[in-house]
Amino acid sequence: MAEQETAAAAEPRPRALSVPVLTTMVVGTMVGAGVYSLPSQFAGSAGGYGALIAWAVAGSGMLALAFVFQRLAVARPDLDSGIFAYARAGFGDYVGFFSAFGYWASACVANVTYWVLIASTVGGVAPVFGDGDTAAALALGTAGIWIFHLIIWRGVRRATLINGIATVAKMVPLAIFIVIIATGAFSWDTFVDNLDGDASLGSLSDQVRNTMLVTVFVFIGIEGASVYSRWARRREDVGRATVSGFITVLAIFVAVTMLAYGVLPVAEIAELRQPSVGGILEQAVGSWGAWVIGIGLLVSVLGAYLAWSLLAVESAYVTARDGDAPLALARVSGREVPVNALLATSLVTQLFLVVAFFAESAFDFSLELTSALAIIPYLLTAGFGLKLALGSGRAAGALAAASIAVVYTVFLVYAMGLKYLLLAFVIYAPATLVYVWSRRQRGLSIFTPAEAVLCVLASAGAVIGVVALALGWVTL
Repeated sequence: MAEQETAAAAEPRPRALSVPVLTTMVVGTMVGAGVYSLPSQFAGSAGGYGALIAWAVAGSGMLALAFVFQRLAVARPDLDSGIFAYARAGFGDYVGFFSAFGYWASACVANVTYWVLIASTVGGVAPVFGDGDTAAALALGTAGIWIFHLIIWRGVRRATLINGIATVAKMVPLAIFIVIIATGAFSWDTFVDNLDGDASLGSLSDQVRNTMLVTVFVFIGIEGASVYSRWARRREDVGRATVSGFITVLAIFVAVTMLAYGVLPVAEIAELRQPSVGGILEQAVGSWGAWVIGIGLLVSVLGAYLAWSLLAVESAYVTARDGDAPLALARVSGREVPVNALLATSLVTQLFLVVAFFAESAFDFSLELTSALAIIPYLLTAGFGLKLALGSGRAAGALAAASIAVVYTVFLVYAMGLKYLLLAFVIYAPATLVYVWSRRQRGLSIFTPAEAVLCVLASAGAVIGVVALALGWVTL
């Protein structure tokens, strides 16, 4: 029967995704809600100098991480699904599960930012949606989650085709923004005045640190091709798509951020409603600029939501297939869709949407929590790359890239601060129950001594986080 579910142990699926398609997965996952919020997000934390340094740090660190993904795809072709498979191979089953769960949870939270931003955009003409934090906005997001659930349920191949079309379409309004601002609306005097930023932003080092979670958020998705490595025609295609997609996206992000500093004073940019790119273009050309960006954002965000949903479903499926999550998540339909993993992803996304509804700023909360959850999987991937490079003893380039990536991701852990570290533990630690359930299903030992220690530490962090939330020390 066409709809009959089959076990994940069925025959391997055909490798069918080319370099251009894999590249659209990378670009499609990175170019979403984040790029449209960059002007105000950066202006609220840094002046022009701080922004330039932040992009230099983030660009260098993420480029190194892209090279790590590229080298790992070739060096370990046996490891499908990339980011979580690398953590498992390098540091054991429990750490691998943590990486997979954290990545999956970050994808679900990232999807919440898309619905918040969509509602905020519509709120510009329909006040009932507010800034994406009203009951109407919650209803809109809920409807969207389950509509896309049905789209993916109808088949992964069809969904990736739609994502490719959306990726191309979303570039048009961004190109319009960059061309118009660069050729007509950009003021060098305004740009120079904004270089130091507002005095309230703090020192230059503070400005750089305060923008790190924003840069992590917009770069999440760099692993898009790696996650879908089992679908690639050739293993080397994964690395090529990762690096080319990253370079394309980095150029767009830097251009959008820095051009905005040449249009309005930094304090005014920081106060723009989301999507702030629309406010900048409106200042330059009038109200039609906001409409162009609004339409482009809807296309961009819907495409990014689809891409991230696919990544989330794939991560849950592969984790179950590899034995670190309940077997039920590894079941697929006759359309090659991991239906139970899809259902779990939609339900958890719905849960986070409700939680974000009660946050002080739904968009900022979702953005920063997404980044905090994704940092650990990136750190573990970089660590595995460094471990392999040290073991090979001959690839100087691989060793340099992995070393830079490790230093960068460790800095990100520091930059995210205690609040989001504790919130990450609150989400990570309870997932151990799922891991224990899965191991018992398969009759496997649960923890090694080192993993037991890690479990205790994670649980302690979660307890501290819950207490901090209950006493008001940490707020959403």
